[in-house]
Amino acid sequence: MSERQRCAFLDRDGTLIEERNYLSDPNQAMLLPGVAQGLKALSAQGFRLVVLTNQSGIGRGYFTETAAHSVNQRIDDMLRIQGIDIAAFYICPHTPEALCHCRKPRPGLVEQASSVFMIDLPASIMIGDKDTDLLLAANLGMRGFLVSSGHADTHIPWATSQGFEVFPDIPSIARSLVHGVT
Repeated sequence: MSERQRCAFLDRDGTLIEERNYLSDPNQAMLLPGVAQGLKALSAQGFRLVVLTNQSGIGRGYFTETAAHSVNQRIDDMLRIQGIDIAAFYICPHTPEALCHCRKPRPGLVEQASSVFMIDLPASIMIGDKDTDLLLAANLGMRGFLVSSGHADTHIPWATSQGFEVFPDIPSIARSLVHGVT
């Protein structure tokens, strides 16, 4: 029987790549500074890397699910070149008004990942740039970290008032986990 593994769930836009509203062109996907270094450090600590992304542009008809997968593939390719393995990408294609089960902060995307991987949720973390990422973590008993990129500026006051940790980037989070400074 396989042992449960901790997972680092990662938001995509504004966390791994530069925020571009409704990104559908893979050529516009640009990794944020330090992302590769931070993901390597998390992997070295035994975290499986899984990306969870709300992509309401699909539900709004701005782009297709195929386009979203192409962006994910581009990100995967950029990271793989640097020796980083993203285990999976999970997309919610719905608008917020759809009230679906898979849109963060609801648990559907994590449940999808858990049906494929043996995930130890209490030992797992969520890293993102919005309150929805942190609420997902809280809803599932994981630690949530806010990176101060993407949309974080509007979410930092709420995050700190709720006791969530805010870091400038993913390498800072990885270092804090190694040194127990959280």
